Amino acid sequence: MSDDLDRDSWERRWTRVLDADPTGVDRRPPNALLLAEVADLPAGVALDAGAGHGSEALWLAARGWRVTAVDFAATALARGAGRAGREGAEVAARIAWVEGDLGSWTPPAAHFDLVTCFYVHVAGSVPEMVRRLAGGVARGGTLLLVGQPGAAGQTQVSVPDALEVLDTDRWEIVVAEDRRRGARGAATDAVVRARRRT
Repeated sequence: MSDDLDRDSWERRWTRVLDADPTGVDRRPPNALLLAEVADLPAGVALDAGAGHGSEALWLAARGWRVTAVDFAATALARGAGRAGREGAEVAARIAWVEGDLGSWTPPAAHFDLVTCFYVHVAGSVPEMVRRLAGGVARGGTLLLVGQPGAAGQTQVSVPDALEVLDTDRWEIVVAEDRRRGARGAATDAVVRARRRT
């Protein structure tokens, strides 16, 4: 991993953001792709891999999901946990905040009804990370991966990298496309949604 994308650099980034605008992060909505792809699923057990400040984890928990929120930035996780507490005891109790490096962290096998991963920079092999995260999806569960190919100085999930790992005998590929943000957006997101068959 380059020096400007290691754990310490992300801690410094989060500290700067929170020092500059302590409540700005709290106003950030969950990713629109989460709402578009997951809103129709019944609540169950979810993994938010690369949870950051927790907007997606909080959205899921408020809808009845029990969420494991994993990130290696302790500052971001602490902010997310604080936000969860302000949302109320019921929401806060549904989220476990876990400090872990997705370059090596492995979820419990076949445990989650939903595994999401948004814009995570991978220090190493993208297919290897996708394989580990996919291993955490229970039968009938959903894997939702979103990356921004070509993000400056970063290696994120792409459609080909994800499809390399997701065997169609075991996975139903629901969405696998590069999707532009907005009607005239310049940025493109790689979006992969798959349901585990067996």
